[in-house]
Amino acid sequence: MVDPQAAGRARILAVANQKGGVGKTTTAINLGTALAAVGRSVLIVDLDPQGNASTGLGIGMAQRRHNSYQVLIGAESAGEAATPTVIPRLDLMPSAPELSGAELELIEMKSPQLRLRQALRALPAKYDYVLIDCPPSLNLVTVNAMAAADAVLVPLQCEFFALEGLSQLLNTIERVRASLNPKLEIQGIVLTMFDRRNRLSEQVADDVRTHMGAKVYETVIPRNVRVSEAPSHGRPALLYDHRCAGSQAYIRLAGELLRRERSRAVAA
Repeated sequence: MVDPQAAGRARILAVANQKGGVGKTTTAINLGTALAAVGRSVLIVDLDPQGNASTGLGIGMAQRRHNSYQVLIGAESAGEAATPTVIPRLDLMPSAPELSGAELELIEMKSPQLRLRQALRALPAKYDYVLIDCPPSLNLVTVNAMAAADAVLVPLQCEFFALEGLSQLLNTIERVRASLNPKLEIQGIVLTMFDRRNRLSEQVADDVRTHMGAKVYETVIPRNVRVSEAPSHGRPALLYDHRCAGSQAYIRLAGELLRRERSRAVAA
């Protein structure tokens, strides 16, 4: 298998979970920031019509005229929609409210599931990683993300129904692999909102590791007030308070991800 980065193409990771409130957007923006901090060039694609990744990176509505909706419908290129952020080496393709109804428009177009794949393939060869922040539902926009991705990164909240939700997501990934993207793989599972004072968090973590083995990252993301506060200031937690436990966890996660990626490239 050819390594995408060795071939001059960005490695594309869909940050996905069909459940909301699992730390998906928080993971996308803070992992992207951590990767940029260690010298990687990163594009975050905000596909959630709520636009939380855009808000969390300080990109207001006035700066979202060029956005992922425009890219999906073919009104502009991915390169045109890539907007610089205050973080060096980190760009954002902002969200737009129109994404909530994009499925009705996409279904009328040729190859509606492949619109994002085609757009990202035309990106300038400047990015090492593209992180796609998916909407918290299974719709045609999410399918576009998985069809475009090399792999899926799954944030998984440490709660009672975590494994049930994971099973549904794995079924979705398998269907996309079978019909649209045979190379699609699970890059890793990140346990989020972990609370060491809560026995349930420990139990869920143990259960997920038992079922998914090495796919689960060693790094866990703790519940952290500073991480929750950061988006309201339009900044990733790593800029808002890089010393807090949540920021330090995302820095460790980025290091672990890069080690996995190096191992994958060697094995390929």
